[in-house]
Amino acid sequence: MFTKADWMILTAAFLSFLFSISLWFGVGVAESKDAGLFVGLWVPSILSAGHYFRSAARAKQ
Repeated sequence: MFTKADWMILTAAFLSFLFSISLWFGVGVAESKDAGLFVGLWVPSILSAGHYFRSAARAKQ
């Protein structure tokens, strides 16, 4: 079902989401809504890159 690479991609996206929330609300760091939005944009980018590489690997098989 899920490979180790899939879990790594999902973990990276989730950590990016958590980091974005911490920046937005200033949890543990100075509040920076702009930085929170920027890091929040990483989540779909990470998931899209993961999907691309997974599709590319399946095409090689």
